[in-house]
Amino acid sequence: MSNRILKTCEKGHEYYKSTDCPTCPTCEKEGKPSDGFLSRLSSPARSALLHYLGIDTLEKLSTYTEKDILKLHGIGKASMPILRRALEERGLKFKDGSKTTNG
Repeated sequence: MSNRILKTCEKGHEYYKSTDCPTCPTCEKEGKPSDGFLSRLSSPARSALLHYLGIDTLEKLSTYTEKDILKLHGIGKASMPILRRALEERGLKFKDGSKTTNG
């Protein structure tokens, strides 16, 4: 992580990033939901769902396969059990063909 670059978000927060990810850690903490399935996820996972695919409801999430979601930068294997459980609690599941062999 020696290539960390000092960045400043539009609100003036300064932070270091080694990638081109535009997410400001301070803004993310301020905007973290207090409830719902998104509140159970890490900031990178939450941002991936919201910003890349516009997923803000479990109904929207259920239209994607697990493979689709795992392809997103910010989503890791630790996120998948949280997402599966949230879907199951609502009586939903990932789109057919989504079952992964390790998870």
